Amino acid sequence: MAAISEPVVANAARAQLWRPLLHTSARYRMVVALLAAVTLWGLFAWGYQLKTGIGVAGIRRPVFWAIYLVNFVFWIGISHAGTLISAILRLTDAGWRKPVTRAAEAITVFALMIGGMFPIIHLGRAWLFYWLFPYPTERLLWPNFRSPLLWDVTAISTYLTGSTIYLFLPLIPDVAALARHTTGWRRRVYRALSVGWTGSDREWHALEFAMKLMAGIILAVAVSVHTVVAWDFSMSIAPMWHSSIFGPYFVAGAIFSGIAALLIAMAVIRRTLHLEAYLTEHHFNNLSKLLLLMSLLWFYFTVAENLTAWYGNEPKEMAVFGARVRGPFAPYFWAMVICNFVVPFVLLGIRRLRTIRTATIASVCVLIGMWLERYLIIVPTLSYGRLAATWGKYAPTWVEISISAATFTTMALLYLIFAKLFPIIAIWEFETEVMEVSSVS
Repeated sequence: MAAISEPVVANAARAQLWRPLLHTSARYRMVVALLAAVTLWGLFAWGYQLKTGIGVAGIRRPVFWAIYLVNFVFWIGISHAGTLISAILRLTDAGWRKPVTRAAEAITVFALMIGGMFPIIHLGRAWLFYWLFPYPTERLLWPNFRSPLLWDVTAISTYLTGSTIYLFLPLIPDVAALARHTTGWRRRVYRALSVGWTGSDREWHALEFAMKLMAGIILAVAVSVHTVVAWDFSMSIAPMWHSSIFGPYFVAGAIFSGIAALLIAMAVIRRTLHLEAYLTEHHFNNLSKLLLLMSLLWFYFTVAENLTAWYGNEPKEMAVFGARVRGPFAPYFWAMVICNFVVPFVLLGIRRLRTIRTATIASVCVLIGMWLERYLIIVPTLSYGRLAATWGKYAPTWVEISISAATFTTMALLYLIFAKLFPIIAIWEFETEVMEVSSVS
């Protein structure tokens, strides 16, 4: 009986998971067009900034880092959704990870692509971005190796390369199967991406070894990347930045926001692609527990950061601390605490309230709260610097808002295109599971 049901289950899984690839609805086209329109508007705003100058943004003395750098830290944090979650679950061989890993790994690659653009957008002369790379010139001038910006370039380029490989490896068996069942340009693309995959035992062993190896490597790279991003701040002597806690604080926040982004992506995929049989309440429940754990850890680091500043009572830091908790930035600060701690603690900490809907609501709140956290790290410190004579205010312009909005639509657009070209759930992992169960039966 098992030998008969095995191919039936496998074919049913393929038919359901391949359906979004082969059939395009009018609603999909409308959503893609809307997202593309906002993205194009963001590109127009960036082109206007390049032509007119960086002055059209709200960046001016003393706030030289603003929303662009907020978005940079935010998107690099989101990128930890795939590498840390997928890599840890793969290394621990957690069985429930199978429908989740590819969705997480795709978030990593796209978030890194978007986040890596913001240092370039922030440049006044963006066409000279290659000056950041360590290369010899005619005058034998090299970039400053003591600059954290050079560390960012090295870390993010390494992270993006490794994450792309980590996303590509599990795709090989699926694109090889798609190459056998499609025609035209799709068949040519899938055949090229399958790199001659035949499905032999030797290839399967090599693939499993490569995925485990990349999971271990990417895990270490992911932790180091956000630590380097934290060094951008902690290497300075600005109030509330010169802290040794920033490394683990940023890594914990990155994992926190990454899990939230993954939960939102899973909820949308489950609803729109009708994958309720694959993305079940069990997966949302497990990830919700991880989100709750990271919420508690985030709260601890936030208390530790602000408690040490308050207890030290250093005037320069107290100016920033006061602006955050009871000054002009207080509404953002307490909204951050509510979004990142109160809402997840209530919705996910109480078992009766922990559902797919509440997990999605909590995740949306976490993303809002984490963006506010990045904003509160950057803008108040620069607005209330070490010298009172240099204090100033910051307000974003339509250029910054347009470019920031375009990054979110670009993320959604890239994800929709990826889901249209490749199965968002690894089909071969389900087929392998069915074969293992049938062989035992």
